[in-house]
Amino acid sequence: MTQEKGAGRAALMAGLHDEARRYMASYALFNQAVADHLGLHPTDVQCLNLLSLERVPVTIGRVAELTGLTTGSATRLVDRLERAGYVRRERDAEDRRRVMVTSVPEKMAELGQFWRRLNGAWGGIFDAYDDAGLTLLTDYMRRTVALSASQIERLRSGEFDPS
Repeated sequence: MTQEKGAGRAALMAGLHDEARRYMASYALFNQAVADHLGLHPTDVQCLNLLSLERVPVTIGRVAELTGLTTGSATRLVDRLERAGYVRRERDAEDRRRVMVTSVPEKMAELGQFWRRLNGAWGGIFDAYDDAGLTLLTDYMRRTVALSASQIERLRSGEFDPS
């Protein structure tokens, strides 16, 4: 019985691993298609997503933290978003030396409308789950975000040795 359970678990884990790979690939490809449609880089699209969750102006340093990019790369990302009209730089009213990145409400509203049109289909997927299932999915997503952040840090710091 224990061996059967072990084999069943191994098969479930193998299937989960395969589906997770398909899921990540499909999301990356979807993100690329969205970026192509908007004339942006895929990282720019996700930065806009993260900025909309912040709901306040942020520094370039915070953009770097949100995206896992270096401050130099975050500056170039903000440059692209500024040229595309999604954000603008403003001096901090309390510390004039500090520059804040703020979203342009009209462009973010357009982007929000675009996402709402796309996301309607995803809402239907979640309708199939009861509250316990939604709680499980939410927990999985939170844990995935945390693990991804730590793995990004490992990769960027050189801590991860692929050999």
